[in-house]
Amino acid sequence: MQKWVLLIIFSFILISCKIEFSSNSLHKQAKIKEEVNTILNDWHQAAAEANFENYFNRFDSISVYIGTDASENWNKKQFADFSKPYFDAGKAWSFKTIERNIYTNSTANFVWFDELLNTWMGTCRGSGVLEKTNNEWKIKHYVLSVSIPNDDIQKVISVKQKNDSIFLNSNKHD
Repeated sequence: MQKWVLLIIFSFILISCKIEFSSNSLHKQAKIKEEVNTILNDWHQAAAEANFENYFNRFDSISVYIGTDASENWNKKQFADFSKPYFDAGKAWSFKTIERNIYTNSTANFVWFDELLNTWMGTCRGSGVLEKTNNEWKIKHYVLSVSIPNDDIQKVISVKQKNDSIFLNSNKHD
């Protein structure tokens, strides 16, 4: 009988530890999501204010930015070189977040996200990855895409067919 009492007590202890751990884990995830949300909002704000330094300091040194054009697959330096004239002219771009989903890995040093944006191009989607190293979050990868309503896709395909053909022919890999 004594063994059963000990087993029951031990089981209750394990269950309460698991509940406490789960609660701490959820709190930690919520804090990370809040932190990353602020970072991404500040990053978009830096572009809207044409603040080159604040915008590009959010990128990791080995980051990738994929833009809306098929040719726009840039490392940080390439993207910075492309963007610098816009920032220098005081007019980069302004993306307003409509919604954002942020996900974390189990070790809390890696997040991925997707966002719906209101931009000068209309509604766009962004998605990306951030990694926390040396206690700082850095953007490792970002993809911007123009959202196209399904009912309009055939019109868009027709409009871009010529340029797609040129791009594909110039990027043939044998």
